[in-house]
Amino acid sequence: MQKSIDDVVAEAAIKDVHIRYCRANDRRDEELMRSCFHADAVVELHEELSVDGFIELGRAVLSMYTQTWHNTGNQLVELEGDAAWAEHYTISTHRIAASADGPERDFVVSGRYVDRMEWRDGEWKIARRKMIVDLSRTDPVPPGEPGMGGSGGSRDRNDPSYAMRLSK
Repeated sequence: MQKSIDDVVAEAAIKDVHIRYCRANDRRDEELMRSCFHADAVVELHEELSVDGFIELGRAVLSMYTQTWHNTGNQLVELEGDAAWAEHYTISTHRIAASADGPERDFVVSGRYVDRMEWRDGEWKIARRKMIVDLSRTDPVPPGEPGMGGSGGSRDRNDPSYAMRLSK
């Protein structure tokens, strides 16, 4: 099927929403997270949540980890007027600090985000998102090496990526 330039631009915008969503998770940036969803969006996890409910849950869940890292692979978008279906494959790593429950470890999830995207008020945003966990595992973290001279990141707007941005 031949795609128009408008279709390609719409697909790029939809994929960008998901990438911003991953960044919002990893930087714990609630403002950026909220910008990915229409105000009346529904997020399906173990139950249906509003955007506010999802952000509140994320605040609690993400605080359990010392670091998270979401990586997006395959992305498929199907457009139909002002609506679209999208599927994003993601592998996410969640670092758990050593505790009485065990040594430092990574909880790794391979899953998919399946979205209904809608074009409203001049932008594509998530109207409905279903998170699907296909595989998960927990891996012990071996003693680390000193690194390559980088200072590392942070899970907030103090992360070096914010200072390096071209605008905003």
